[in-house]
Amino acid sequence: MNDINFSLGSPPLRPDLQQRLNDFLHFLQIEAEHFLGYPCTRRFDYTPLYPFLGLPMNNVGDPFTESRYHLNSHEYEREVVRYFAGLTHASPDEIWGYVTNGGTEGNMYGIYIARETFPDGLVYYSEATHYSVPKILRMVHARNIMIKSQKNGEIDYQDLAETIRIHRDVPPIIFATIGTTMTGAVDNIDKIKQIMQDNAIPRYYIHCDAALSGMILPFVKHSQPFDFNAGIDSIAISGHKMIGSPIPCGLALARKKHVERIARAIEYVGTLDTTVTGSRNAITPLFLWYAIHTKGTDGFREIIHYCLDMAKYAVKLFHKAGIPAWRNKNSITVVFPKCSDSILDKWQLASQHNIAHIITMPHVETRHIDNLIADIAAARKEEPQACAGTG
Repeated sequence: MNDINFSLGSPPLRPDLQQRLNDFLHFLQIEAEHFLGYPCTRRFDYTPLYPFLGLPMNNVGDPFTESRYHLNSHEYEREVVRYFAGLTHASPDEIWGYVTNGGTEGNMYGIYIARETFPDGLVYYSEATHYSVPKILRMVHARNIMIKSQKNGEIDYQDLAETIRIHRDVPPIIFATIGTTMTGAVDNIDKIKQIMQDNAIPRYYIHCDAALSGMILPFVKHSQPFDFNAGIDSIAISGHKMIGSPIPCGLALARKKHVERIARAIEYVGTLDTTVTGSRNAITPLFLWYAIHTKGTDGFREIIHYCLDMAKYAVKLFHKAGIPAWRNKNSITVVFPKCSDSILDKWQLASQHNIAHIITMPHVETRHIDNLIADIAAARKEEPQACAGTG
């Protein structure tokens, strides 16, 4: 029997369809020049890794366990996990992790193992928490209570303390946000632990959503407590935000003693099932590994300081234009009063209620901020009340 001679290539696309793709690429390239409102950098280049896209790679199963599916990047994934364990002051012997599809999966993983640790636990999260969290809580059927947030976006510690006091007989599962979506506020882990101590609660679980700030706080001199050194149990950090990736990705890190509760041996692939998804992306661990080894810790620190300086520049320029802008400590999220829809759409700015923000990611330059504020100034001439609120 003769082997089938499949062509590795594909027939060329119809000219009209190729033109459609070309037009789409041109549209995206133009829009990328006005990308200020969301925490994703467009500054990355993974060209040397493109040949790996020609293989059916799959990181199915536990990255720290051998698998019969050999077309994986587990070796590189383990190195990425160890790097992030170092950034978050985790002991390699006590921490386990994997590369996720993004922040939502990392948060789902944290809540999942927290609920498995304390089946009767009660999840506390603030009203400034990411929109995916209520959805996750419904999916895993976890009991929960929303806590008020302060004006700057931090959780309201008094409301948290009073609510926990009412439910002292139920193990608390704290969902702490390390950099809230709209204002970049960081929930204070030390204050949360003090609340547990004040209420004589010895058994509790703290998960941290550090999607963006998890790659900022390790590189600043006076960081708020947020990591395993501060006593947390699990953390989610995004990879496509500050590091950058054409495919969304992130890290989930957790204490091994919690992960062991959910591990199951799967004969089909010859490995342990310890992650949320079965088949997992195998190219994003390579992206993160490549970025870690080409930029390095010093390179990341330089990038973070650039972003923070750009945030300071933005606040100063807003104030110069008479617009009340502000930001939280160690945050690159600059908050200001909500503008007209035309400006929000042009610059792809996130808004909520009466505020909007820009996020000074690595691709943001002074010219972007200058042009945005020039647009706002022009709009204010036509409509004096535009962006004139208190923020």
